[in-house]
Amino acid sequence: MLLLAHIGTVCFPVRPIIGGRSIGASMDRLLRYFLGQFIHRGTMTFTAASGARFTCGDGTGPAISVRFLSERTQRRILLNPELALGEAYMDGTFVVENGSIADALAILLNQPEMVPRWGRVQWWLRYFGRHIHQFNWRGRARNNVAHHYDLDGRLYSLFLDADKQYSCAYFERPDTSLDDAQLAKKRHLAAKLLIGRGTSVLDIGSGWGGLGLYLAEMTGADVTGITLSSEQLQVATARAAEKNLTGAATFLLSDYRDIEGPFDRIVSVGMFEHVGVDFYEKYFRRCAELLSDDGIMMLHSIGRSTGPDVTSPWITKYIFPGGYIPAISEVMPAIEKAGLLVCDIEILRLHYAETLKAWRERFMARREEAVRLYDERFARMWEFYLAGSEMSFRKQNLMNFQIQLTKRQGVVPITRDYIAGEEARLRGVELAKQPRLQLAGE
Repeated sequence: MLLLAHIGTVCFPVRPIIGGRSIGASMDRLLRYFLGQFIHRGTMTFTAASGARFTCGDGTGPAISVRFLSERTQRRILLNPELALGEAYMDGTFVVENGSIADALAILLNQPEMVPRWGRVQWWLRYFGRHIHQFNWRGRARNNVAHHYDLDGRLYSLFLDADKQYSCAYFERPDTSLDDAQLAKKRHLAAKLLIGRGTSVLDIGSGWGGLGLYLAEMTGADVTGITLSSEQLQVATARAAEKNLTGAATFLLSDYRDIEGPFDRIVSVGMFEHVGVDFYEKYFRRCAELLSDDGIMMLHSIGRSTGPDVTSPWITKYIFPGGYIPAISEVMPAIEKAGLLVCDIEILRLHYAETLKAWRERFMARREEAVRLYDERFARMWEFYLAGSEMSFRKQNLMNFQIQLTKRQGVVPITRDYIAGEEARLRGVELAKQPRLQLAGE
């Protein structure tokens, strides 16, 4: 799963200091002017390294206070805010004094103009350079995955649900727990796949095995899951053995370009964000080759409601190298060229914001354990990542999409009523497979 937030560009031009003005006073004026030009919503008070204080915004919402601890941090944030803000928070030189980093990012990511006129040149440079950063051939793709997913498994246990689902949950009700919402996500995808006993399923980007094991156990499918993470492969294989599902769910260390088919069903959750824009057509052509003539494919991915964009340089450097969140307009042409038919598209609005909120709260409750696993700087990095990602979904243009694909007409019913029916059937299977509680003396 790629959790890939685009932390909006906050670009402030730095003019040369002239005359006899002190560097510190000039820096304070630059901060005051350009932050004032940028922040129009919310209320944020800044304390400069010199001790000067000023407030930006329209006075609405909670009052958030932040402090710069060095002039170097101020200069770096003025010159390259998308990278430097996260690094300054990691290093402890940008401090939130009143509120949290999530509160601060909720303001910074909720401004009317996320790419100001003076920042367009920098944006275009990153846009044209994205093809280099996202050129994910096999070796590079494996290294990119290892950077994030081969971290100590205990880290993910701090904030994920019991099934270790590292992708957008499906909140059927506002009060749904994280574990129930992740179960609902698996059920929702299974319903759209229309899986029967013995159906062969390919899970591209199978993670720690949760979805593949659910499909094998609840539908009787024959599942093959592929991942590029050695850590995830080890866990998924062990879980299959624990559940006595080794014969029904097999997990492999393999690239989607190298697996052999055909399969009756293909599902991919949170993996497409790692493919890279130059490989979209290759990805869908390979899926079309792997899918049987009467097959169904479900693609679940983070997406952009607006057009093509760039990945935050902080996210690229520290969290997901080679990753990119696609606009639907970038995905559809590749699907069409592969000869696949779109049968259904569902947009999940704010579901990931709620998922990330739950992850962030869980992480913060066990933050000291993360510090012991790594160090304080790593814990601040992870906190910034979860908070920035949540606010990108809550305040900006990110969402999740589920696209249902086939190779010919007539494979799925012509109305969506069958989805609710399948979900109800699967709920019954889940209840039947729950272990029966025995009373003492039974």
